[in-house]
Amino acid sequence: MSRKIQQLFDLTGKTALVTGGSRGLGLQMAHALGEAGARVMLSSRKAEDLEQAAAELQAAGIQADWIAADCAKEDETRGLADQTLARFGRVDILLNNAGASWGVPAEEHPVAAWDKVMNLNVRGYFILAQQIANGCMIKQRGGRIINIASIAALNGNPVGMKTLAYNTSKTAVIGFTRTLAAEWGRYGITVNAICPGFFRTKLSNGLIDSLGEDHMKAGAPLQRLGDDEDLKGITLLYASDAGKHITGQWLAVDGGVSVVLGAA
Repeated sequence: MSRKIQQLFDLTGKTALVTGGSRGLGLQMAHALGEAGARVMLSSRKAEDLEQAAAELQAAGIQADWIAADCAKEDETRGLADQTLARFGRVDILLNNAGASWGVPAEEHPVAAWDKVMNLNVRGYFILAQQIANGCMIKQRGGRIINIASIAALNGNPVGMKTLAYNTSKTAVIGFTRTLAAEWGRYGITVNAICPGFFRTKLSNGLIDSLGEDHMKAGAPLQRLGDDEDLKGITLLYASDAGKHITGQWLAVDGGVSVVLGAA
């Protein structure tokens, strides 16, 4: 007999590791996983931010812990995986969300800045996914990996946006997601990506302010920016048994912006 929809979306007994989870989109998605029953490990660079975020989750009745780590650094990324497995015993859901951007015209882009963005946005995703897969997911014959890409991966930039390294890294995340899904499907591991559009986050606030919030809303078919619950549904779908037959896919959550840009 097939399960009821509430059972398919239930994450009770599951554990989740969320990078970049101390604020913004990462914290929103951590709430989604925890509200569905998962125990959540948050990670980002700053302990103070993590402590506040974990307290917020705990106040909502979610089991939450945190580990400070810079996922642009290999030793800290591997340490994060090892410590999470030591504390939780297993990881059922890995949400790769930590990211960085750099706004400068392509002809002026410093190589060091390019490397910084790529190391966190792509290399860090690979190292953590490999470490978690080898540490538990392959052995337990199952797991969910969710990679945060961006609509910046889908088209060239609108006028005023100068984020070559960021866009390139997020395009790489989609390729990484699809290739990894093909390789690890035999282990029962699904790998999918989310491509957020414009949300009010620390990473995008400057861009939204410079281009004008009303202007950016007007460019979206739904005439709005993303809010603090718009990523919850797709996160839970990818993380739960409701999405167990979905792998190697990406979905834009952007109010339709990528549809307009794609037609331009």
